[in-house]
Amino acid sequence: MARVPICGAVANPLSLLPVALAAGGGRVDGADAAGLVAAGFTLLQRSAPLVRAMTGRRSAILLPPSGAIVTALAASDGRGAVLLSPDASPDAIGGALRVAAVGAVFTTRALATQVPDGEHALVLLDDAPRRAIVRAHGAESVVDLGAHFGLDLEGEEDDGSDEECVVTWAPGSDAPPHGTVFSHRNLFALARGAVDAASLQKGDHVLWALPADDLAGLAFGMAGPLLAGARVTALAAGDADPGLRVLERDQVTVMAGAAALYASLLDALARRGTPLAAPALRVCVVLGTPVDIGLQSLWLARTGVELRQAFGVAEAPLCLFNAPHFPNRRGTLGVPFPGVQVSVRDAGTGSAQPVGVAGALSIRGGLVATGSLAVGGDGPPRRAGWLDTPVVVCERPDGAFELAG
Repeated sequence: MARVPICGAVANPLSLLPVALAAGGGRVDGADAAGLVAAGFTLLQRSAPLVRAMTGRRSAILLPPSGAIVTALAASDGRGAVLLSPDASPDAIGGALRVAAVGAVFTTRALATQVPDGEHALVLLDDAPRRAIVRAHGAESVVDLGAHFGLDLEGEEDDGSDEECVVTWAPGSDAPPHGTVFSHRNLFALARGAVDAASLQKGDHVLWALPADDLAGLAFGMAGPLLAGARVTALAAGDADPGLRVLERDQVTVMAGAAALYASLLDALARRGTPLAAPALRVCVVLGTPVDIGLQSLWLARTGVELRQAFGVAEAPLCLFNAPHFPNRRGTLGVPFPGVQVSVRDAGTGSAQPVGVAGALSIRGGLVATGSLAVGGDGPPRRAGWLDTPVVVCERPDGAFELAG
């Protein structure tokens, strides 16, 4: 047995997100990130059918929040991995696999039933990082992932490769189905921004309570913490009672979740009749739809910790955040996320609007998506390096931004 080499011809392995996560020294659900990444590269070495299935094609990830996502990203071997929602219909998943030219889907036994039949391989990661099951070309094989000594992590710290890393997928309701392409460089900017914004460090314990296809949640809940060497516990969305147990028992310091989970946790506390006993908790991030100010105020009253809004759009999943370095401007979207420039512009002329005047949110920064996979349409327009969005905001005198339309 030998140490696991980094797959593919890469001048600096640390320019790939999974390798950088391994080098951080963090853990997910008790498993070392380095071992999770090594399992992914080992899977490629030991499964010729998987390698054949992915040749010249993308991968897809259909998984709950877990360390298996790290293994799947590593096994994607530097190619774009399409992040699929467990709530998506089989038809929507099948459409994404076709449009994105997916050769293999990393999933679980339970979620595999949602994947339509096709030429793609299925890789079941229920038992990662110990073993995987590969179904390809009408055959099934069990791949042992554990018999290796570790990774060769030689290289210098890097801003990330410009090659594809992940593709987020919108199945289409009000708009045609489309994928948004993010490079390793984009993911580095997101993850490092999360480290800066939440002051993440090696001693932190982060509760990751968002779906795995939520890229903002992936940055705050998994990638950022692992870069910082922190410990991550994954929680299935909506599991309030287990969430309370983890918060109170395991010294969680940072939590990232949706508004519905925070509301459920407050309901659970009310039923129990005792306050939250989580003295280590210092940062609570709410992502997704702008949160109601009443929920923010109630969370602070019941826990003593501010509930801080993070906001983004499909092409820039994190562009505004009420960071803990500043007073929490409840009811606002926050101030610009680290590494992001934000401007309010007239939708017609593109001219910058003064403070207090509403206009279209425009964004520039290293985390903005590099491209799209569109069906019957294009992504938002870009103007001289700025991404124009349909979101209408205004800037307040204190530097925070709020919705205005």
